[in-house]
Amino acid sequence: MRTRVLFLLVLLSVMVKGYAQEEESRFSFELNSGVSFATSELGDVELKPGFGFEGVFHYQLMQHWGLYAGWGWNKLTSKEEIGGEHLDFEETGYVFGVQYKHPVSELPLKYYLRAGGLYNHIETESSEGTIVDDTGHGLGWQIAGGVEVDLGGKWSLVPGFKFNSLSRSTDYFGTSTDLDLNYISLRVGILKKF
Repeated sequence: MRTRVLFLLVLLSVMVKGYAQEEESRFSFELNSGVSFATSELGDVELKPGFGFEGVFHYQLMQHWGLYAGWGWNKLTSKEEIGGEHLDFEETGYVFGVQYKHPVSELPLKYYLRAGGLYNHIETESSEGTIVDDTGHGLGWQIAGGVEVDLGGKWSLVPGFKFNSLSRSTDYFGTSTDLDLNYISLRVGILKKF
């Protein structure tokens, strides 16, 4: 009998704690966009600053820890002409990882840190938009950080940065080439909690 009562008390406390946490949204969706700067050459091609965006779903596992997954696109252009034209390099694909989020004092502000993986590919496009080369999808990694500013009504502003690293091999103009796309991106986004 004591075991049943103890079990019911533990179950009741877990349920009450679960309902108390239920007020805090566990799911959210973020759209972010911003400028990107290559930190190295792509093959032997120097890149101009570019632009990109991401759509990311978040799930809060515990008070400070969560998971994220989404899709992103980023475009960087060659500084010099290659084969008589400037080429665009578009990285597209999926992002996934873990996130740590913590409040800053009593302010309506949290800082976040993310670490995760990429499953992306690099498309090379001509100035007319014709795909010249596609590396196919492969794994890379991402780290990110920033702040989440509470705007009220389950909306937040999320400025931050991210660093993406993706290495792919391809037959580029008939020559086998290793492409290491590394860039830092300054982003501003909007987040909606559900």
